[in-house]
Amino acid sequence: MDHVDYRLPLRDRDDLVIRLVRDDEIEAVGALSLRAYDYAYDLTDGYRASIVDVAPRAREHQVWVAADRATGELLGSVATPRRGSTISPLAQPGELDFRLLAVDPPARGRGIGEALTRLAIELARLRGLDRVVMNSGEQMTGAHRLYGRLGFSRLSEREHDIVEGDRRIRLYAFTIDVPHAIRSIAA
Repeated sequence: MDHVDYRLPLRDRDDLVIRLVRDDEIEAVGALSLRAYDYAYDLTDGYRASIVDVAPRAREHQVWVAADRATGELLGSVATPRRGSTISPLAQPGELDFRLLAVDPPARGRGIGEALTRLAIELARLRGLDRVVMNSGEQMTGAHRLYGRLGFSRLSEREHDIVEGDRRIRLYAFTIDVPHAIRSIAA
């Protein structure tokens, strides 16, 4: 995978750099993501394995990292599809979906999750898409508050359950219209 730095209008934070993951960071992103999800959620073995399996996701899609500008320390990550594709069955034509938004627990409260979510919204705008959609487990209430603050709303007609072993997990769906999202961010 070639390393590419994107220069987006969102990059106005003095303390944070958001860029595509580098090959030598794949394992670290998997470990960071697992810490983030293990910290607050009861994960199934299958989901845990999916979280740490970053290499195929980075080959097929785009895995972004948020790094401390001064130290280079990785603080968070999110996965988005490449232009013209989707990363989950949730997205329909005209929509960008994202997955596995993760912030390392010691870095929480610094606006990293918000910055990575705004990145997804800005990518949708730059690609001429109408909406951003994503799934989130019902227990991920902190993430739900973030999405609500940014203007996302529930998309109940696309919610569904997943079953792994004897566990049933409800996946909520969230959406935001891109023009509305841009106005919210500017406000």
